[in-house]
Amino acid sequence: MLNGAPHVRPDTRERVLAAIRELDYRPNSAARALVTRRSQTLGVVSFGSALYGPASMLDGIEQAARSAGYFVSVASLRSLDSRSVQEAVDRLRDQGVEGIVVIAPQISAVSAVAKVSSAVPLVAVGSGSRSPVPMVAVDNEAGALAATRHLLDLDHETVHHVAGPSGWLETKTREEGWRKALEAAGARVPQVQSGDWSARSGYEAGLRIAEDREVTAVFCANDHMALGLLRAFHEAGRSIPGDISVVGFDDIPEAAYFAPPLTTVRQPFGELGRRALELLVEELAGVGHARSHMLVSPEMVLRRSTGPAVRR
Repeated sequence: MLNGAPHVRPDTRERVLAAIRELDYRPNSAARALVTRRSQTLGVVSFGSALYGPASMLDGIEQAARSAGYFVSVASLRSLDSRSVQEAVDRLRDQGVEGIVVIAPQISAVSAVAKVSSAVPLVAVGSGSRSPVPMVAVDNEAGALAATRHLLDLDHETVHHVAGPSGWLETKTREEGWRKALEAAGARVPQVQSGDWSARSGYEAGLRIAEDREVTAVFCANDHMALGLLRAFHEAGRSIPGDISVVGFDDIPEAAYFAPPLTTVRQPFGELGRRALELLVEELAGVGHARSHMLVSPEMVLRRSTGPAVRR
């Protein structure tokens, strides 16, 4: 009846549904799991959920899971060492999850996931192409390549880079994409400025960069650091994009409302969540090995923080 059996008479179905509404009946998921041997629950091991990237990855996974009829149980960690990840996986298994997604944005997480022992399928999100388990991630290198080429195509002689903190896969792959674009164009590769993903660190890097009047283009590894950079350039009297063009990465919701609106690389977090769930379901069905590593392409979003280089 509740599962939509076709042989039930319409008047009977309506009487039963009316009684369900009156009694506020809810199916017992635990009882259903005993009968079907399926919990319809997936586990997610999350890290750094206060940061835009990991938080958006988690949201994308949860939305995709709900659309596919799964519940989601989340274990949030402060560090992604082997012991913490294993304990989180064990807790989720104790809850009867059918499979587990690990959000693994740091290099240390890759080795931690490799050491995890689990009787249920594991899929990693954001762990890079060398992940020891099935993986889905944004192609950060391709996004950084596109951002740097965009600036070079605007006739900037070179592009400076504000990178994220060491130990993060996004930091490594975005810097690699930036460097490859410059080398392929025969452009000079400037010294990298490092930040910690925060607007404050972008502001501090911007103050240092603004002292060099030869700088005409900067690629920031995320939008929050780009926001700080814009503030620093404004205080230093450098116009955007008249004096310096700036590109970010992420396309956070506020990016369109920066002054000026920020040209950036959009990460398709909804698509990332959908692909992660798709990969996990394939692993559950035992057919996931043919597509064990999946990269999702990012998208350039052109706004008003970039423009042609001005020769002086």
